[in-house]
Order: sequence, then C-alpha cells, then structure tokens
Amino acid sequence: MSLTALLTPARRDFLASALRYGLAGVINTLVGLSVILALDLGLGLDPHLANAAGYAIGICVSFALSKLFVFKARQTARSAPLRYVVAVAAAFALNQGVLSLAKLVLPTGALWSTAAQGLAVASYTAALFLLSHFWVFAHAPKSGKDA
Repeated sequence: MSLTALLTPARRDFLASALRYGLAGVINTLVGLSVILALDLGLGLDPHLANAAGYAIGICVSFALSKLFVFKARQTARSAPLRYVVAVAAAFALNQGVLSLAKLVLPTGALWSTAAQGLAVASYTAALFLLSHFWVFAHAPKSGKDA
C-alpha cells in the first residue's frame, strides 16, 4: 500500500491540524508552564492552584489560536465556544487526576514536581487536541444548523 493511499484527505486534515496545534501550543505551553512553575516552585503555592492559574491564563489565547489558526479551514458550529469550555473542563479534570497520581507515586523534590507538572501538561494537551479536532471544531453540517 502506498503512502498516498494511506494519507486520505481525512488523515491529512488530522495531521495538518495536529501540526498547527503543536505550533500554537508551544506558545501556550511555555507561558502556562512558566506561570505554573513560578507559582509552584518559586512562590510555594499549592501545586493544584499553581496548575490552575497557569491554565486559566492560556484558555482564551488557546481558543483564539485554535479557531483562527489550527482549525481555520473549518466552518464550525455556533456552539464551538461552549463546547470548548466543556472540552477544557474535561481535559483539565484529566490533568488534575494525572497530577494527583504523579504526586502520589513520584518522590518529592523540585525535579519530581516538575516531572509531575509535565505529565499533567501532556495529558491535558493530548485530550484537548482530540476533543477539539473531533468535537469542538469539527466540520459543521452542510445544512447550517448547529450540531
């Protein structure tokens, strides 16, 4: 089977979205993780509160980048902002679970706290991309009605 046959239009769309999401996410991740680590390690704030603050700063920027850059070619449903809030909440719940689990199983110390936050960031990023691609910014139906 050739590479062309494997890369169907839907798969190409998914890969292109993933690449754009990665580019947009670099900025959000660097800003969010910087805030998280500054609050957690620098100011000694509870890791969960530091994590929440970092994500709160990035949510609006993330929606705008997703809408205008990552999934720009799609005509999305009018419910996209509400769906995005739900997707962010679900991804953040997963993030907090991963953070809690990591804090339970990893040793204490700055390096391990950073590793725990990194695992939480990765879980959030993957979950939000998948929810955004397949639900939040999925193609709107041709009828023009909201899905």
